[in-house]
Parts: sequence; C-alpha cells; structure tokens
Amino acid sequence: MQVSNAAVSPATTGSRHGLLFPAGHLLPFFLVTALFFLWGVPNNLNDVLIRQFMKSFAITRFQAGLVQFAFYMGYVVLAMPAALLMRKLGYKSGFVIGLLLFSLGTFLFWPAAVAGRYIFFLLALFVIASGLSFLETASNPFIAQLGDPESSERRLNFSQAFNPLGSISGVLIGTAFIFSGVELSSQQVDSLKSQHLYDAYLRSETLRVVKPYLVLGVIALIWAVLIWRTKFPAIQSEHEAGGDHGRFLDLLRYPHFLLAVVAQFLYVGAQVGTWSYFIQYVQDYTHQPEKVAGYFLTGTLGGFGIGRFISAYLMRFIAPNKLLGIYALFNIVLVSVAVLRPGWVGLWAVFLTSFFMSLMFPTIFALGLKKLGPNTKIGGSLLVMAIGGGAAVPPLMGLIAEAHGMAAAYLLPLVAYAFIAAYAFVGAKAGLSEETV
Repeated sequence: MQVSNAAVSPATTGSRHGLLFPAGHLLPFFLVTALFFLWGVPNNLNDVLIRQFMKSFAITRFQAGLVQFAFYMGYVVLAMPAALLMRKLGYKSGFVIGLLLFSLGTFLFWPAAVAGRYIFFLLALFVIASGLSFLETASNPFIAQLGDPESSERRLNFSQAFNPLGSISGVLIGTAFIFSGVELSSQQVDSLKSQHLYDAYLRSETLRVVKPYLVLGVIALIWAVLIWRTKFPAIQSEHEAGGDHGRFLDLLRYPHFLLAVVAQFLYVGAQVGTWSYFIQYVQDYTHQPEKVAGYFLTGTLGGFGIGRFISAYLMRFIAPNKLLGIYALFNIVLVSVAVLRPGWVGLWAVFLTSFFMSLMFPTIFALGLKKLGPNTKIGGSLLVMAIGGGAAVPPLMGLIAEAHGMAAAYLLPLVAYAFIAAYAFVGAKAGLSEETV
C-alpha cells in the first residue's frame, strides 16, 4: 500500500530499492519516528525495575518477573481495541490516545509509591503498556505504509533504530537515578530490622522510581499535543472504496502472516527475557555490583541500536528474510555459549545477542504485513498482540532460574531463535515477490 500520489513521486517508484523517506511528509514521519524512541524508555526501565523491586519489596525472581507480565499484558488486551478504533478514526487518533494512556500510567507511579504496594505498580505498568499498545499498533503499519512499498522493511528498520536509543536512555536513567548502589548483606538486613529501620530503607528504595516516570509523563503529554496539532497524510487504504476494513477470517489465508505472529511472540519473549535477567546473569556469574551490571546492560542495548542502523543498510544488498535468518543463526550459537559457559565468556555471548536481535521485530512485522491488503490494520494489531510473548517468557525464565540457575533459563530464547531462523528461510517466502525470495 502507499499514501496519496504526492507521497511517492513517479520518478522514484521505479527505483530498485524504493524511496526510503516519504517525500512531502517528513514532519509526521519525524513525529512518529520519535515515538519509537519514547516507548523504548519505559520498555527497558522495566529491566531496572525488576532488580529494584527485588530489593525494595524483598521478592523472588519469579515475582519480579511479573513486572514484564503486567506490562506486556497491556499489549495483549489493548492491541485489538486500538486497531478497531483506528479502523474508524485513523492512525492519528491512535497516537494521541496512546500518549494520553502512557502519561496516565506514569503519573500512577506516585500514588503507588505512597501506598507502597507492589500490585499498584503492576497496575500502573499495565496502563503504560496499554498506551504503548496504541502507539505500536499505529506506528509500525503507519511507517511501513508511508511511502514506497518496496522500501517498507528498510523504512521500518530505520524508524525502529531510534527505539534502542530510547532503551539505552531508559537503562541509563534507571541505573543513575533509580539504583542507589546500596546492596545490603543478610547481616546488614538483620541489623536494620533489629533497629526497626529496615522498613524505612525499603520505602526509600521504592520512592526512587517515581521522579523518572513523572518526567516521562510530562514529555508524553507534550508529544500528544504536537501530534494533535500536526496535519497527517491520509494513508490511502483508509479512504479507498471499502476502506481498510478487513476481516479476521481472511487472515487465515496468509500462512506467512500466521507464522509471523508466532515468530513475533517468540522473539519478543526472547528479547524481553534476555534483557530482564541480564543484570542478574552478570551478578550471578561475574559478581559485579548492580550499577556495573546496569552499565553492561546499557552497552548491550547500544549494540542493539547500532545493529538497527547497520541492518537497514545491509537490506539494500541482502533480502530482509535472509538477513533475518542469518542473524537468528548467530544468536543460536551465542545463546548456546551463554547456557554452556556461564561466566565472563557467557556474559559477552549474551551481550552480543542484542546486535543480532536488532532487525528481528521490524523485519518480522514488515514481512508479516506483506500482501494483506485491506487486512493490514487488523493484521498489524495481531502482530502487536504477539508482543505478549514478553509477558509469558520472563516469569517462565524466573521459575527455571530458581530451579536450575540463571544460565539454564536462557534455553527459552534459544528455542525462540531456532523458530525464527526456520520462519526466515522458509515460512516468510509466501508473502514475498519472486525477485526478493
């Protein structure tokens, strides 16, 4: 699909690789691309929250993994309502509603901290993710369709490249402003309890999470106003005869799409699980303090961001599905090393997986949307619902870690990459034109 005739000039439609940027619509492209950065911040602040809540609420790894469960369930529950709403009102409404929900969730951190209840934080995270579900359901297909169809994977990879910059910012913010650097030994805990000071310590650790989220909420509100006041181009499918009103049953006719949903579920689970327990992996096997582990996490997210830009460039020469498969094979090897050789060797293996994760989400998303026609919006919503893999995998990894150690938990990402490799080399081909297979 493409936007109105003004969006893609006749001179460029015949280009071998397609026009990457939408001519005449750079401002909305910029405003939406910035959203990829913005939602990357809370996504990876969660990785810091897991470690912080284990300390401030004195909970287990499995209980801490519920941070990701509550967060990613927001995607599962709200993705379909978001798609149905945008099918009637268009993408712009999705952006604004998503930002308002995002902002509301961040402001709920204040009463959650005052109450000092873990479940209230989980509710606030659910609301944040509900907003992000609107943003992702709107942003990914909007960017994919805003321009030449031949460059949809490259354009989405380019916009998604700003997501890890937000992720890096989130981890840096969390490491600097949420982690106190105070890690008590069991003897120190007993001492504070005997002096009746332990509850005050836990409360001070809990309150440290509030300010970063309040700042995020203000930024989200400002961005909602900017998008509301900006004129957006009409994606042609929203106004064609019949509009973009596809049917769910129609999607059963596209095996490449159905396999993309499974691949996306497993990928997001692998990504979220890997990063959620990365700090714990570092501390368990190299015995580094939490701040050092946090900076290692920042570094691996930097590799993720670099990978996004490099992947967008490599797709000029290598078919996206083939590059996806090659990257999945690399991660199979790296995660195997992390499982079998925990320690510094395993740490660097996990560290490198982020580079090869980099192209997976946008590429699976774009490959899954190929040839869906009027079913693009509802197809996109199901691919966003597949982000629910981030709710399922981290708690399972937590249970495995408690029973068999942190390294064994990384067997789950290993299985995910094996499926993604099979999808890339075989399952995605049905949606591709002959010249790109």
